[in-house]
Amino acid sequence: MAKARLKTPPRELSTILDLIRYAVTRFAGAKLAFGQGTHDPVEEAIFLVYEALGLPIDRVDPFLSARLTSPERQRIFTLIENRVRLRMPAAYLLNRAYLQGIPFYIDKRVIVPRSYLAELLYSDLFSGEAPPVDPATVTRVLDLCTGSGCLAILACNIFPNASVDAIDISKAALQVAEINVSEHDLRDRITLLKGDLFEPIGDAIYDLILVNPPYVTAKVMAELPAEFSHEPRLAVEGGADGMDIVRRILAEAGGHLSHDGGLLCEIGRGRETLERDYPEKDFLWLDTAESSGEVFWITAAALQSRSGVAAA
Repeated sequence: MAKARLKTPPRELSTILDLIRYAVTRFAGAKLAFGQGTHDPVEEAIFLVYEALGLPIDRVDPFLSARLTSPERQRIFTLIENRVRLRMPAAYLLNRAYLQGIPFYIDKRVIVPRSYLAELLYSDLFSGEAPPVDPATVTRVLDLCTGSGCLAILACNIFPNASVDAIDISKAALQVAEINVSEHDLRDRITLLKGDLFEPIGDAIYDLILVNPPYVTAKVMAELPAEFSHEPRLAVEGGADGMDIVRRILAEAGGHLSHDGGLLCEIGRGRETLERDYPEKDFLWLDTAESSGEVFWITAAALQSRSGVAAA
């Protein structure tokens, strides 16, 4: 069988701006889905072109008129066509994603990082006048469902005196997390553990628990665009109402928190479900620039109340 001929970019596509414009047109025309690191065809096109060229995404304008070499044109054109043909997020095609401007290696063993927790960690939630926990006094952090390890790494930046245990049930995901921990030179502060939620840590106590668990409902899972089918279902699917893993975390987290500690958890659209099922729990609902009530903070005391768990 003859080998398929590699498509070559039209000669008119000679500058960075040309390739971005072409990518936007192709992405919009193909009705691609976004939301895995970027929000629309323009963001995705800029990310794809600039990341492929090793250029800073936060300094777009100075390079727009730059002409590309033939190998650069071919590589970017092929990436654009693969984005359309495979409906694979650009982050997977380039093995790169960013949270708070910080780069992380990713591949299909983990979901594309996009947690609201990253924004909250870098907001005045922990740097304002009355943070829920004092960052300077936090010495132990637990990151459940760590995936690529990105939140564990960001936590090291926000809590300078903390060591972090990062747990995932997926051996494959932890292999990706190991790459990121090594690239960020944090092996001395982050311990990666394989297991089901709290199982690997015994009776360990933490000042802060972070978790971005699987929380997509069965109905939404069935309706997800093709782009999301590339992500591991284990890291996304949260049961019939999306709250299967969250309920388990709420049941056990209180036993692993210090007296003044707390749990910061992202749950998507599950607020109504949790408030119905846990009317006695004092959830503090937090907003971000793009979300309302999709993340909660709950103190150790609130988790331990009515649970028979003594405060540490």
